[in-house]
Amino acid sequence: MDASFFRDKKITVMGIGLHGGSVGMIKFLSDHGAKVIATDIKTKEHLESSLEKLKGVKNVHFILGHHRNEDFTKVDMVIKNPAVPWNEKHIKIALENNIPVEMDSGLFFKLCKNKIIGVTGSKGKTTTSKIIYDILKSAGKNPIKVGIGQISVMDRLEKLEKDSIPVFELSSWRLSALGREKVSPHIAVITNIFIDHLNYYKTMEKYIEDKQYIFSNQNTKDWLIINGDDQQIHEMVKENKSQIISFSYSPIKYSPSVFIEDNIIFLNDGVDIKRIISTEKINILGKHNLSNVMAAIGAVYAYGISVPEIKKALPKLKGTEHRLEFVLESNGIKYYNDTAATIPDAAILALESFSQPVILIAGGTDKNLDFKKFAKKIIEKTKYLVLLKGNATEKIINEINDISEKGLVDLFEVVNSMEEAVSIARKKAQKNDIVLLSPGAASFGLFANEFDRGDKFKEAVKK
Repeated sequence: MDASFFRDKKITVMGIGLHGGSVGMIKFLSDHGAKVIATDIKTKEHLESSLEKLKGVKNVHFILGHHRNEDFTKVDMVIKNPAVPWNEKHIKIALENNIPVEMDSGLFFKLCKNKIIGVTGSKGKTTTSKIIYDILKSAGKNPIKVGIGQISVMDRLEKLEKDSIPVFELSSWRLSALGREKVSPHIAVITNIFIDHLNYYKTMEKYIEDKQYIFSNQNTKDWLIINGDDQQIHEMVKENKSQIISFSYSPIKYSPSVFIEDNIIFLNDGVDIKRIISTEKINILGKHNLSNVMAAIGAVYAYGISVPEIKKALPKLKGTEHRLEFVLESNGIKYYNDTAATIPDAAILALESFSQPVILIAGGTDKNLDFKKFAKKIIEKTKYLVLLKGNATEKIINEINDISEKGLVDLFEVVNSMEEAVSIARKKAQKNDIVLLSPGAASFGLFANEFDRGDKFKEAVKK
């Protein structure tokens, strides 16, 4: 496919959203001569921030507050937001009428001529993608971020040069489009697999099926970087065709790998084992982030970055916004924003990153997940708990009360706003304590999305 394909085509973009991806898509289509129908069930007021970015964009007709069937049957193509399921009724109408349905990820792979590094996983994919980008940049290469965090996809195509290396963060939703196109990135990274998005997929099997598309169409010249400590991933990749590099907290000495032994990260290239760096020199908080660093080392080594270049880059690495992000210290109390912890497993890892007393801000909207382990960790690690209102919060409270004979009636409060949550946390915290936002749940209800939740936390803390 060439970008000239879109000229004079009538294209429906379904789901304008608030993350920025569809804004980039609409601008791209407009720039290449398409006539765009941008439709969303949200109202103009809800979509204000996105609509502001689209002011002045030509050949765009907005349909807000509802979808019209005609926009899915009398067009040349439909492009759906990643969060819209393939079985959504309007998408089904389009497919039944032989209207092509695309996503930004599928179109990017069709239009991009460069070899792509793709990163997926239940957690850690944003941080790992950023570390890969930073190492490549340090080595004098020309990486470009695609879909990382809130970075859009289609407008990145305009920035590509012959030597550009796209580093693409791929959610399971975006991977579903690659499965339909039967494409996979040249270098694929899987950070981990946790139970997630069961409100969308209903079963783990369906979730894993989409995750597998990151490598299922690779060939013997491609590379797959996998978490050697994750048994679920071992099961997933049994029939892969690509070359594998594993990463692990334990030594792997008989195959290509990146591993930790005696607090040192080593690279095994299949012949020699080379010392890379002491873990103490990695300046990103949290043991789980060492796993992300190892994954990134495996990816850049597969790409061709030398060991000396990797060594040079690692001490300069910094953390990622909204992921155990240090906000500030006041009166000896440190505040951390981990709003991207939208599942219990991620919040557990955040709690395990601190030895100091923690006042935890958690809770929100349930994605049909189990909160029992999270409740145990809350009882074990927290000094006080502030819960943001939502159905996940109700499940957390029930699990805590089931585990603890007395419950924690005097050790938590439920609030309706981030300002209230931070105010209570500040009053409960003492010198050397940690105030941590790590919800373990989705953000819908009180916030536009998890990034809005994190931004509101930072605003409240700074106030």
